[in-house]
Amino acid sequence: MVSETELLESIPTQLWIGGPVDAAGGATFPVHNPATGEVIANVADATPADAVRALDAAVAVQAEWAATPARQRGEILRAVFEAITARAEEFALLMTLEMGKALPESRNEVRYGAEFFRWFSEEATRIHGRYQPAPAGTGRILVHKQPVGPCLAITPWNFPLAMGTRKIGPALAAGCTMIVKPAGETPLTMLLLAQLCSAAGLPDGVLSVITTSRSGAVTAPLLTDPRLRKLTFTGSTPVGKKLVESAAHGLLRTSMELGGNAPFVVFDDADIDAAVQGAVLAKLRNGGEACTAANRFHVQNSVRAEFTDKLVAAMAEYKLGAGADPATTLGPLINENQLDTVSELVDDAVAAGAQVKLGGKAPCGPGWFYPATVLTDIPPRARILREEVFGPVAPIVGFDTEEQGLAAANDTEFGLVAYVFTKNLDRALRVAEGLETGMVGINRGVISDPAAPFGGVKQSGFGREGGFEGIEEYLNTKYIALP
Repeated sequence: MVSETELLESIPTQLWIGGPVDAAGGATFPVHNPATGEVIANVADATPADAVRALDAAVAVQAEWAATPARQRGEILRAVFEAITARAEEFALLMTLEMGKALPESRNEVRYGAEFFRWFSEEATRIHGRYQPAPAGTGRILVHKQPVGPCLAITPWNFPLAMGTRKIGPALAAGCTMIVKPAGETPLTMLLLAQLCSAAGLPDGVLSVITTSRSGAVTAPLLTDPRLRKLTFTGSTPVGKKLVESAAHGLLRTSMELGGNAPFVVFDDADIDAAVQGAVLAKLRNGGEACTAANRFHVQNSVRAEFTDKLVAAMAEYKLGAGADPATTLGPLINENQLDTVSELVDDAVAAGAQVKLGGKAPCGPGWFYPATVLTDIPPRARILREEVFGPVAPIVGFDTEEQGLAAANDTEFGLVAYVFTKNLDRALRVAEGLETGMVGINRGVISDPAAPFGGVKQSGFGREGGFEGIEEYLNTKYIALP
């Protein structure tokens, strides 16, 4: 295992456009360790001209990459999967240093993120069309799938590896070139991944990484360039809406994985111990900084007291500290702004009448820490029931009937994921079908799987990542009429 210093010294900090290159003008910006606030690296600060340079590189090799046999593309992806796995501890430590999550969480992300390369290495050879006689007997129908072309991926800071791999994997498998603009808070992981892809045999220009502190200005010329054919984004709903508006001018193919406000519904026939275990996973995975994190806990009133007591006891076991400390199970939030947001939502709920059962106050610095927190008796007007918390805070509210529980769960503009705990199969299916979300976990607190389609409805976006559906986002359908 390399030391933190050795690891950071080995990571490329330039832009990656056919290899490491300096940003135009040579500007850089700092990357901070959320546990201390200290600068751990300075990376290249791309300009709009650099973004166009990356698109030039992608366009130059698009036809060649699309014509590369699917088996060969798949073997390169498989080699990257193996390289990530071989260097799993380095990736985990790097993510902990730049994002803050506890090392066990980072190790889990490495395994999850690498799996997208393995999954899509296999899907590369399974891009199907179809051939059939026309029903009217007037000819034959040939349906052919082709790569959409050069793509732009804009990824968030909360999963520095996995949010990139689940976009890069299907794009490369489909025969598309890709430019990745990672979050300014966590650019190092994606730069390391680009280096590994190159070493695994990915041709220069097929994957570029542009790091920048000015995302909107740098990506703007790409969104208006007719050579770009696809935009995929994971992030907040307001930013996603602006990007869709910009992409509309060129009629870009778009995939949007946006905000969430996941309900966690516990019925009176649930196994309460299992529900608490699932709640801890759904709430504290990634320190609560996940779009799939349980945001509101709707618990049937007859079991609400028992569930609350057990959840408080379980969350109280989490140890707050620097993610690189082996004893830490709950790391810091990403930055001071996120800490302020979580604190404001909790303070607003308390001011409205909510009761604090655990946590509720940020400790003094250094670092941007917030403790595991449980709130009860939250009034409907509290912001924490409407807004995404993105932190380790569990607000619990009660309901009496199944209909009330379902209505409360659906009372949000978002629709990414929901969690349901019940022993009754009929109820589980009935509620799952009634939930206005793209994904539902039944008696499970973690549902993400590279082999399953990930995505939401309503204000949580559109498009799917992972599963058989994931590669379709990067393919055009061509109909060829034959005599």
